[in-house]
Amino acid sequence: MSRKKLLAISAHRFAKGGFEATSMRDIAGEAGMLVGSMYYHFPSKNELIAAVYEAGVVEIGAAVDAAVTRARTPWARLEAACVAHLDALLSDKAHAAVMTADLSRLDPHLRRRLVVMRDGYEKRFVELVTALPLPAGTDRTLWRLQLLGALNWTPTWYRPGGKSPAAIGKALVAALR
Repeated sequence: MSRKKLLAISAHRFAKGGFEATSMRDIAGEAGMLVGSMYYHFPSKNELIAAVYEAGVVEIGAAVDAAVTRARTPWARLEAACVAHLDALLSDKAHAAVMTADLSRLDPHLRRRLVVMRDGYEKRFVELVTALPLPAGTDRTLWRLQLLGALNWTPTWYRPGGKSPAAIGKALVAALR
């Protein structure tokens, strides 16, 4: 079993059932391997979670970076980033979905590692919001967190066949604008 395939199975399991509810045994069973064999690739469940989370950060970060480079104005760049973020979250890409998981009940050391990764990804949005011509006195940090909160909550209520991720992203930016 390749590491990439094991990460994909783990991401799917974590996205579906959460970190706590998913055991190494569950993942090994789906992968068709013995639990002990997983430790060849990952020395612990925390290391597996961190690897899956990092893959999500890389996946969604690459999508946002590519989308932003094609846009010219600050508002168009933000809109492109939001659409790319939603495309990743809503297209059943489990690695990206894991990135929006609740980290509050994880081991504090693991949580800190994942928050550092998440913050690295979110620096893109810090820069995008910094470039916006917002009214004087706007708390850009709260504005950005409100935007990311709305984006990351979308998978909770989204239904395939409804509005597209692009339409949702554009509407969200327009409403905040």
